[in-house]
Amino acid sequence: MEGGKPTLPLVYQAVQALYHDPDPAGKERASVWLGELQRSMYAWEISDQLLQLKQDVESCYFAAQTMKMKIQTAFYELPPETHTALRDSLLSHIQNLKDLSPIIVTQLALAIADLALQMASWKGCVHTLIEKYSNDVSSMPFLIEILTVLPEEVHSRSLRIGANRRTEIIEDLAYYSTTVVTLLVSCAEKSGHNEKMLIKIFRCLGSWFNLGVLDNNFMANNQLLMILFQVLQRDETSTNLHEAASDCVCSALYAIENVAINMPLAMQLFQGVLTLETAYHMAVAREDLDKVLNYCRIFTELCETFLEMTVRTPGQGMGDLRTLEMLLICAGHPQYEVVEISFNFWYRLGEHLYKMNDPALHRVFRPFIQRLLHSLARHCQLDPDHEGVPEDTDDFGEFRMRVSDLVKDVIFLVGSMECFSQLYSTLREGNPPWEVTEAVLFIMASIAKSVDPENNPTLTEVLEQIVLLPETVHLAVRYTSIELVGEMSEVIDRNPCMLDPVLNFLMKGLREKPLASVAAKAIHNICSVCRDHMAQHFQGLLDIARSLDSFALSTDAAVGLLKGTALVLARLPLEKIAECLSDLCAVQVMALKKLLAQDSSSGKSSDPTVWLDRLAVIFRHTNPIVENGQTHPCQKVIQEVPLHIWPVLSETLNAHQGDNRIVERCCRCLRFAVRCVGKGSASLLQPLVTQMVSVYQVYPHSCFLYLGSILVDEYGMEEGCRQGLLDMLQALCMPTFQLLEQPNGLRNHPDTVDDLFRLATRFVQRSPVTLLSSNIIIHIIQCAIAATSLDHRDANCSVMKFIRDLIHTGVSNDHEDDFEVRKRLIGQAMEQHGLQLVTQLINTCCFCLPPYTLPDVAEVLWEIMLFDRPTFCRWLETALKGLPKETAGGAVSVTHKQLTDFHKQVTSAEECKQVCWAIREFTRLYR
Repeated sequence: MEGGKPTLPLVYQAVQALYHDPDPAGKERASVWLGELQRSMYAWEISDQLLQLKQDVESCYFAAQTMKMKIQTAFYELPPETHTALRDSLLSHIQNLKDLSPIIVTQLALAIADLALQMASWKGCVHTLIEKYSNDVSSMPFLIEILTVLPEEVHSRSLRIGANRRTEIIEDLAYYSTTVVTLLVSCAEKSGHNEKMLIKIFRCLGSWFNLGVLDNNFMANNQLLMILFQVLQRDETSTNLHEAASDCVCSALYAIENVAINMPLAMQLFQGVLTLETAYHMAVAREDLDKVLNYCRIFTELCETFLEMTVRTPGQGMGDLRTLEMLLICAGHPQYEVVEISFNFWYRLGEHLYKMNDPALHRVFRPFIQRLLHSLARHCQLDPDHEGVPEDTDDFGEFRMRVSDLVKDVIFLVGSMECFSQLYSTLREGNPPWEVTEAVLFIMASIAKSVDPENNPTLTEVLEQIVLLPETVHLAVRYTSIELVGEMSEVIDRNPCMLDPVLNFLMKGLREKPLASVAAKAIHNICSVCRDHMAQHFQGLLDIARSLDSFALSTDAAVGLLKGTALVLARLPLEKIAECLSDLCAVQVMALKKLLAQDSSSGKSSDPTVWLDRLAVIFRHTNPIVENGQTHPCQKVIQEVPLHIWPVLSETLNAHQGDNRIVERCCRCLRFAVRCVGKGSASLLQPLVTQMVSVYQVYPHSCFLYLGSILVDEYGMEEGCRQGLLDMLQALCMPTFQLLEQPNGLRNHPDTVDDLFRLATRFVQRSPVTLLSSNIIIHIIQCAIAATSLDHRDANCSVMKFIRDLIHTGVSNDHEDDFEVRKRLIGQAMEQHGLQLVTQLINTCCFCLPPYTLPDVAEVLWEIMLFDRPTFCRWLETALKGLPKETAGGAVSVTHKQLTDFHKQVTSAEECKQVCWAIREFTRLYR
């Protein structure tokens, strides 16, 4: 902090402002200042003093939270000789503050746990804590709190204690686990019906179950297990205690996932949970939804744990099918939130049975799935007094979408056709209320695509009936019928005689505001699947597209309709395409012109994104098949004078150059225009690049870099374009490097990093020698090395791909004339940057990057090794020697043997995935 160590009164003042200043700006200032204090070295001493003074809850909470944060993230700041004093001080604080506030006790307990995990010299911490506090009743709550958070913190992401220390701790905790459980049993016996204490005990036990260190024989006959089930069976158990007991049982069930090696405990839990059915019915009778949800969680966890047994030995022993019966009882509960808890189990059951592909097993589980589907169809019913169309975005709408996904995943067990026919017959034979009809149609829409459309009279009959629906039926029924028609595009493609009646039916929907968007989506689906049959209806589509805004469509639905129109347009004869495309684009271009004229006369700025997105979707999906030697029909449209597409886009880009969102949409539109006509857009190249570069100097929007990568991809192989594209790259790189060299520049601009290296990668792929011979390559490589540590999925992926592809150009002898030149140029670059690159990669793997990025790093190391294995071996050895061998708490991070083993595994690898496995294992030592 600037200005040295702050005084305690000043810190108090800031804490008071943080919690009590009525002015939000004052709160914000206090928050920023306190954040700076927490990051400084003074935070250790000041927190300790605040906790000692115990002035009020706020200052103590701030101090306890600061202590926890410092121990988690800045433990290395303390010299090892202060660790014992810090431990004693924290234990004394938690003892003195135990009655002030539970949240302060939790923060201090976390601080003590995090210290114990990092402080290698504190041996047998569980034993010392129990010995010190277990005989004092008043210390029991905070002792149990420490014993609860300790196992939870072992796998904490904020503590990088490393695999060696973690293994040592887990062995230590396993050794003392029976002592902890025995303490909890005696606590439970002493506390009788003290609810708060029982909740703490169950939370603590659950935490030890989650770590997976409890001895299953010891636990199988343990008093605590009996107490747990008694609490869950008792009707008068309070909501909070019931939830804590349920969480604990779920943790226990999760812990014995590998049932075979946990048999005694598995038996006890299995039988214990089966005794809860009566209690579930009691909770239903009392309309206690919280308890009902808890029981359903327990039943689901039971089914998940015993899934393997249920599938392998259904109906025998712990493959007892009563477990599924209990889930179906829950599915019968009127509240949809209850059945939703079990969805993951039904997915997994479906997945298992699908992989096993055993018809006899399918027959065993089919009745359960049929009953589940029956329940789901009932849960999907809207309220009888619901008005209007079904809502997609509220909780119930999201539930219905999840039902639709689940039905798609398990329908193979019942048979799509059989289910579809049964559902249809309930509509045809009965006369159900509208809400039942709508729910049945909704389930039919979920499975329509999985029914075989070949020669299927039922499907055509369903279509015939739906298009005859009178307009007097409930709006929701019409809405879902339209959805169903959209899902039956394959049937329409096989039965083109249905196309006219279906389109007439959908046009009626398109003209009604509540049905317009869903009808547009159905037309889009039909255009995508029935492209050839729809060609004869193209004029109709064009008429809709011309008057798109006369329909009450959502933005997505309007874009979808244009996509469908473009897909059909691409199937017209080549000579017609240009004329129709011109027609289709004219509407959007005229609208953009009108906006530009309005803006220049009024001085205001209108949003052109709707029209840009529509143009983009037209270019993107108009992909006619053009034979060699034929001119692309779209080329004329994009370049022709009457339409002015390029001048209008160029003007729009200039008018909105400071607005990232609009510039992004302009670039997207240009990208699809360039992609649409490929090499045919060459005349655009010069003016487009000139404009991009000039705007980028003032407003460095990363989408220009992305658009640059598209241009390189399309024209990089053309000899005459290479120098111009390299000039573009150099002109774009200067402002980019300035931006990224600012403090935290890489972290603050991940999109720029992503797009810069996409552009550089395209250059490597299309014209490597041009790039490698240029002056800019050194700066790009240096930027790439710095950016390897960036923890951002897309940006990091782009950086790694660039380095990998760059080195690969010197590895892969593709028999091109320039291979030797490439090899020599890569050799020079590696000589200059190889050691720095390998060192940086090893360090970022260990300290900066999440595990999912490691395959990309492995690919880079593999390419370096293929390029020059002997040199790589030396570089890797140097990089490994520079790694820290001990943690800040004095624990061993990595042994000499682990270092040499890793070096050997990588350098003797015969394929890239072996390098990846080695890195994955090795970096665990630093996580």
